[in-house]
Amino acid sequence: MEYKNYYDILGVAKNASDAEIKSAFRKLARIYHPDIATDKSGSEIKFKEINEANEVLSDPDKRRTYDELGADWNRPDRQQGQRAGGFREGSRDGSEYHFEGTGFSDFFEKFFGSRGQAAGAAFAQQGRDIESDILVTLNEALHGSTRTINLQRVDSRTGQSTIQTLRVKIPPGVHETQLIRLSGKGQDGIGGGNPGNLYLRVQFAKHPDFRVQGNNLYYNLELSPWEAVLGASVHISTLDGTVVLKVPPGTTAGKEFRLRGKGLPSDNGTRGDLHAIARVEVPTLVTPEEKTVWEQLASLSTFNPRSTL
Repeated sequence: MEYKNYYDILGVAKNASDAEIKSAFRKLARIYHPDIATDKSGSEIKFKEINEANEVLSDPDKRRTYDELGADWNRPDRQQGQRAGGFREGSRDGSEYHFEGTGFSDFFEKFFGSRGQAAGAAFAQQGRDIESDILVTLNEALHGSTRTINLQRVDSRTGQSTIQTLRVKIPPGVHETQLIRLSGKGQDGIGGGNPGNLYLRVQFAKHPDFRVQGNNLYYNLELSPWEAVLGASVHISTLDGTVVLKVPPGTTAGKEFRLRGKGLPSDNGTRGDLHAIARVEVPTLVTPEEKTVWEQLASLSTFNPRSTL
């Protein structure tokens, strides 16, 4: 199992701040995210690495665990007692399970993945359920998709390995943490017992533009000062394509615009909304000519935000 250097994947230093990690992820996601990548060749694999690195480094607890592991993560004393997620260790039949195609590496599943559930009675015992995570994009959550994953079973006693290819149907309207069940695809039963099930826990791939809250999407609408003052028609990318939003004159930072029905679907088929939150961006560098114009504006303007203090 290959060690993943998440800092190198995001291109940040080990002491990078949360803001630097967020910025690095957004920059790379705009290039490789499968929903928006212009060059699809190899972008999906690259984005999975980027998303996985961000998943760990943006979470304080996971990042602390990862930093404590270090490059010598595979020492026997380091591995004892760690969580088994994408592959199972110490199961009743001595098998391990590895997944390919879920969007997460074995390294991630080993230390940060989900844990399966035990089942069975004393004699005829149902096989254990197996649980793992599956990475789902927002477009998949909206339209649904069918994914192919490989489930590798390794008998630790004999070393024999078998691979089973499974087709996973991701339904439209799937939500984060939802379990997708593949009936009878878990561990074999014992003494005539039924096999267990395979459960895939949905995790949304982080999007460079949208934040998810329930069925609603939130988007930072970045405006220039003149757009906020004078008003503008702004093009916004949604999951359904580009729409034009009319920003009225005098728009202030924090003003919220709601685009009805542009969010994610719910169980009953209705869709949430896309909320665009205005952010007024001020240029950090200006040319001498621009500075002159700003100074003229300052001398002409009667606006004083501190006049009410």
